[in-house]
Amino acid sequence: MSFDPQEMLARFRERAAAVRRRPLPPVAGEERQHFIAQANVDFQDFAMIGDAQATLEDGVLTLRVDLRPSSKSS
Repeated sequence: MSFDPQEMLARFRERAAAVRRRPLPPVAGEERQHFIAQANVDFQDFAMIGDAQATLEDGVLTLRVDLRPSSKSS
């Protein structure tokens, strides 16, 4: 079995989308806020990895994530 970095990135993009589709459990108050906060962190982490540029060279996987704000041109 060979490792395909692009397939891994696709799985992370799907995980990010799944977090957005995740229904809220029937909890209220502080527990609900904790669940929402954790979902936001999960989405951010999965989305960043899903958007990464991946290279596999000599058995070393490198993920490059550009965190610079996108420039908006008019």
